[in-house]
Amino acid sequence: MLDATVPVVEYSRYSNRQLAAVPLALLALSLLVIAGMWVTTGTPVDPGIDFTGGTELQIQTDAPQGEIETAFETEPESVQSIATGDGEYIVTFQSTDTGAIEQQATEAGFTVISISSTSASFGAETQFQAVVGVAIAFAGMSALVALMFRTFVPSIAVVLSAFSDIVIPVALMNLFGIQLSLGTVAALLMLIGYSVDSDLLLNNHVLRRRGDFYESTHRAMRTGVTMTVTSILAMLVMTSVATLFAIPLLPAIGLVLVFGLLADLMNTYLLNVSLLRWYKYEGVAR
Repeated sequence: MLDATVPVVEYSRYSNRQLAAVPLALLALSLLVIAGMWVTTGTPVDPGIDFTGGTELQIQTDAPQGEIETAFETEPESVQSIATGDGEYIVTFQSTDTGAIEQQATEAGFTVISISSTSASFGAETQFQAVVGVAIAFAGMSALVALMFRTFVPSIAVVLSAFSDIVIPVALMNLFGIQLSLGTVAALLMLIGYSVDSDLLLNNHVLRRRGDFYESTHRAMRTGVTMTVTSILAMLVMTSVATLFAIPLLPAIGLVLVFGLLADLMNTYLLNVSLLRWYKYEGVAR
């Protein structure tokens, strides 16, 4: 267990501006990455076939991966090996001509296990619904937080932390080449819940319970950090196992959650703490 004086010693060494500097700098840098992606590609993050339309083909073959990539008239978007030891691969295309793709796979000597496609129009509609869903979830969270605290600074601290917890993973998705899919959208929605949970825990301890600011922060940290680190470890295990066995979607979901949970630790216990400390000692007095 951490010594009760640790938060007092650590936080008291830094001003509110110093505590908030790193989270805000990373948020600004992430927004620049997303803006750069938007300017160069027309989208804030690279969309997968769930949103752009395309074909996913699962095949079995003894041929090396290089031959698979050259066996089709339409160049595959990706060729991913499934770690089953049976020479199975998942091949994705931007084309939705499943008949031609299946015929080319058969002519190349590949055994077609399954093939599915998503039309471009359906993908665009799905993308719109996903964006609306994230926006509604974030707006609902913001309204609920405002009703709970009814004061600007504690409310904006939670909302700003949640916003950063989404923006930073999206920027990292661009840097690591993780495409936006229905799975990663679900991960971003989960991050809203994770963020609000840890921030509300901190705010409630500081604003609604008795005790010194640093003691209240320490109590919240002991619970919140344990919860978040446990979730990070669980997601790392899931990502490692899913990557080893080439399970679709799960590695991307796991990585996005790890990115967001790490960002949540930083935003909650640096950015949120700095805003709450300012509100507790300066904002209320004014």
